Amino acid sequence: MSDSKYHKLVAEMKGGIEWRDLRDDGMSRDPERDVEITAVDCRVVAGNFPWNVVSVETDAGVTGVGEAFNGPVGEHIEYLEPGLVGENPYDVERLTEHMTQLLSGLAGGVGYSQAAVSGVEAALWDLVGKLTGLPVYQLLGGKYRDEVRIYCDCHAGEHLDVGDRKSFEAYDPEAYADAAEAVVEEGFDALKFDLDVAAGETDTATRRLSNAAVEHKVDVVEAVRERIGNDPLLAFDLHWNFSVETALRVARELEPYDLAWLEDPVPPENPDTHRRVTEGTSTPILAGENLTRVEGFVPFLTAGAIDVAAPDIQKCGGLAEFRRIAALADAFDVPVTPHNVASPIGTMASVHACATVPDAFVLEYHARDVDWWDDLHAGDPLVEDGRIRVPEQPGLGLELDLDELNDRLAPGEEPLDL
Repeated sequence: MSDSKYHKLVAEMKGGIEWRDLRDDGMSRDPERDVEITAVDCRVVAGNFPWNVVSVETDAGVTGVGEAFNGPVGEHIEYLEPGLVGENPYDVERLTEHMTQLLSGLAGGVGYSQAAVSGVEAALWDLVGKLTGLPVYQLLGGKYRDEVRIYCDCHAGEHLDVGDRKSFEAYDPEAYADAAEAVVEEGFDALKFDLDVAAGETDTATRRLSNAAVEHKVDVVEAVRERIGNDPLLAFDLHWNFSVETALRVARELEPYDLAWLEDPVPPENPDTHRRVTEGTSTPILAGENLTRVEGFVPFLTAGAIDVAAPDIQKCGGLAEFRRIAALADAFDVPVTPHNVASPIGTMASVHACATVPDAFVLEYHARDVDWWDDLHAGDPLVEDGRIRVPEQPGLGLELDLDELNDRLAPGEEPLDL
């Protein structure tokens, strides 16, 4: 890949000077580990989300693969490449901080900058694992568990989104219950649905719901609980849509149904509004997929604003950053359940990360409607009986089917050759 036009532009704006220089300036190491990065690239796979597959190549002939959160991260990867070529991939933590520093003029600590960093960081761990013959979880410090529990994100059920989206009839509670029953029969004992649907004839700009809309949400939850019973972990997502007043009304109405959590009831920026909701209901409140790096979680945890933390490992800064977030959450006795809408690549990176911390109790799976999700890799399906086993193979332990992956690339993407 040629030098990015954005890299040149920002270099000119800064006068080409980086005061905090985190490049390898001739640090000594064993000759066997004298490896250099030769290329960094990104391809978009057209899944139910645009999956950003990141590759890091080396002069040792070994390539690591990771995944960045969906969205326009390719230009960030392009911008980062000149700062990574020639670096030693074994220094994963230094290179992660180096990338954030390089992106400092482009909101380096947040947003798509950190998504790009996260994807490259995962690829570096995969690469180092392949170079050393060790699984990523071992490189991160070892594991607490042999398998990671998976919850199935069911949206509102594919067959529910029909007709007038404002109509309560389009989101029939019994249809939710049908979908829940099917997911449990597939072996999952944890599942989640979208609940920010069917507002009726409401001015949604106000972030408030009518009594009828609140009652519809209660009817949905009640129908699902009655159908699957109290044992499966059951959660619902509100996608940051509501005011504190409406979020509290919904959360309090749902208290009898023993939810594992109510997700993102209010906009993600303000820890105080989350605290007001969390303190005002016994329904557990989860948030965090929109936060990056451990600094983003500090005000939410110190304020007691969330009951469950949900960093996205493809967005928050990577596997090592997730471990720092999980350690902070654990200090406040808050469990973590990572947000995950990834392909098998990002999902397996998240599995390795979850295995290495004590407080990760369940991981999201968001591809039940993608019937070729498992075709992207060789071997058996990854999810079995609602669990993914932590691999013992080097790196992420995932053998990609390149033919299938390249067939699924978004229009205009060049084939990946590993």
